[in-house]
Amino acid sequence: MNKQMFGQVLTKVTRVFAITSLSTFATTVAIMNQPSYAGTPTFYCGHNSQGLPVTFARTQDGKNVPMIRWLSNNYFSEKLTPEKRCQEVSRRFQRNFDNGNLRFINAGILRGQPVVCAAPQKKSPCTSSTLLFTLKRGSDANATARKLFYNSDSANGNGIDEVGGDKNNDPLSIDLESYLYFTPSQPDTKSLLKLKIKN
Repeated sequence: MNKQMFGQVLTKVTRVFAITSLSTFATTVAIMNQPSYAGTPTFYCGHNSQGLPVTFARTQDGKNVPMIRWLSNNYFSEKLTPEKRCQEVSRRFQRNFDNGNLRFINAGILRGQPVVCAAPQKKSPCTSSTLLFTLKRGSDANATARKLFYNSDSANGNGIDEVGGDKNNDPLSIDLESYLYFTPSQPDTKSLLKLKIKN
């Protein structure tokens, strides 16, 4: 009898162990598949050392990553100054991140206009709700966005300029987490100025 009870107990313990192990494994896989976004960034409009408005991403570890340096005075329309564009686009970056749509930055066409948009997946199409900003009419969305995010200034931590590009039909899709990790940090002079005034 003792052997029979021992066998039943051993079977139950084995089942519990197997279920617990499987559950732990599934939870670990689910956690590992969640993007870290280089530490949950906050997107905001700040200024670089030249005083230009810049859309920054501030990572959880305090790194200020320049996303877009706003230079043109009539990029969208004459009504929008570079400062207002910076504020609006920074809000769109934040809204799309908060909604879970900003895992990738894609170039595309929306209502016949070249655009840059947030995307939850690499090949997701641009929509009105994921629109980050519209490019100059007639520009190649992929080539222009490629220059915006991969020009030499970006590698030096000086941000990215809004300029036209050469024709290249390769679809552009930027992994946000990689971009935030590999792009050098840059001080936001407006934030630094606020710190100096408070002290």
